[in-house]
Amino acid sequence: MAINLAKAMKGSICHEYETELPAADVWEVYGGLLVGQLVPQLVPEVYPKVELVEGDGGVGTVFLVSFPPGTPGSSTFKEKFVKIDNENYIKEALIIEGGFLDHGFRKYLIRIEIIGKEEKASIIRSTIEYEVDDEHKDNPPVASISGLAAIAEAMAKYIKEKRAQALA
Repeated sequence: MAINLAKAMKGSICHEYETELPAADVWEVYGGLLVGQLVPQLVPEVYPKVELVEGDGGVGTVFLVSFPPGTPGSSTFKEKFVKIDNENYIKEALIIEGGFLDHGFRKYLIRIEIIGKEEKASIIRSTIEYEVDDEHKDNPPVASISGLAAIAEAMAKYIKEKRAQALA
């Protein structure tokens, strides 16, 4: 009897973006559906289309996300919110279909944490946790945090502009 004891190669990458915004203000954008609506408008070069498949922004919500035209491999992926912590400002989304899973990842989880520093400052910490199975260990796919970094910067800029308009 053969037993498959293949072990996955695991890893994570992280990016932190410091803002001069209260954590609660940043969470208003990241905590629900708004971030999915804003990404195609503010950073279409990262994800030009984000469609709500099911859900209300809570755990279980599923989005269909499109890669920019010309991206090799799958043109879309589905992500599902698996954790939303409104007290500690943490959201986790698991890729459940297409995209990164078609490129050799067995698991691809995106975690966004909004960390309050002082009253009017916070950090947007974006983390990707992934697993690559044995068949890809010699030529593993590459995980990149650059898209999440661009989104963090764009969201912070958007919030600052909205706050400035509200004060004007």
